[in-house]
Amino acid sequence: MLMPKRVKHRKQQRGRMKGQATRGATIEFGEFGLKAMEPKWLTNKQIEAARVALTRHIKRVGKLWIRIFPDKPVTVKPAETRMGKGKGAPEYWVAVVKPGRIMFELEGVPVDVAKRAMDLASSKLPIKTKFVQREGLED
Repeated sequence: MLMPKRVKHRKQQRGRMKGQATRGATIEFGEFGLKAMEPKWLTNKQIEAARVALTRHIKRVGKLWIRIFPDKPVTVKPAETRMGKGKGAPEYWVAVVKPGRIMFELEGVPVDVAKRAMDLASSKLPIKTKFVQREGLED
């Protein structure tokens, strides 16, 4: 699973997901991308499931870039615990994704294969997504 090797602070506040993504909103490495259309926390398990679906469909031909990383810890208090007594223990890691963020990029495969692979990856994610191509690569 994806998670940071080490962090400066063990616990973080939740924060807000206002507005559009300014960083990571353009295709930088590959030819095709999967763009997020709504804000959400994506867990390390969801990102891994999408990655597995993508790589299985493209049969390890071409190159895949994962442009998001789960570096935010989410804490959970134990079940049947009364209020107070501090914050819970870190349970899992999430990547904060805003609308417009390119999450995955592909290169070295045909357009139809890339589109189908991105659809399979999208079905593993809890958000609406859009298949995008780099400018100047229209089929």
